[in-house]
Parts: sequence; C-alpha cells; structure tokens
Amino acid sequence: MNLKPEISWSDFEKLDIRSGTIISVIDFEKARNPSYQLEIDFGDLGTRKSAAQITSLYSKEDLVGKQILAVVNFPKKQIANFFSECLVLGVYGDDSKDVTLLTTSLPVKNGQKVG
Repeated sequence: MNLKPEISWSDFEKLDIRSGTIISVIDFEKARNPSYQLEIDFGDLGTRKSAAQITSLYSKEDLVGKQILAVVNFPKKQIANFFSECLVLGVYGDDSKDVTLLTTSLPVKNGQKVG
C-alpha cells in the first residue's frame, strides 16, 4: 500500500470535517456509477447535499438517520445535473467499490468539528 506524501499540520488544519445526519436519500440515476444523492443536516451549518457511491453496502433505508463525517469546505462539484456540496468520508474495500462510511461511535451534535 502506497503512502501519500507527508503533509504539515497547517495542511491538516485547512480541512473542515464535521458530523452530520443523513436526512434524505434518493437514487442518483444520472451518475455514471451507482450512487445516491444524500441530504445531510450539519446543524448550525445547515443542510448540504452530496453524491456518494455507497450503494453496494447501504440501502436507502439504512442511511436515513445515520450520523456520518464529511469534509464541508470543498468547493461545490457538479456531477451530471447535481451539485455535491460536501465529501462524505468512508473507507474503501479491497476492490474500491465497497465503501464503508465513517461514523461516530456515540451520537454527537450535528456540525461538530473533527480534530
């Protein structure tokens, strides 16, 4: 497994990773790879949308109410007709298709910072 180049502490501090709760999930029919469109509640930051290729391990019903971690300070990214406003974090499986979402071990307030 190849390691990425070392970063500085100030590089890490630029990331804004927050807790959020998935409040709605729909199939993303126009995506090239099977994906969902997620709406996530980040508390005081409001709601944000994200496209996520997580259909192999999660049903839509499994995701609603799940607390996740996401990077919220990337610029919006257009994917087909959809604008993704944050990057939901997960761990890739052996074939890079199965993604296990990063979650909190206990419930926390939506919008809390990871550090």
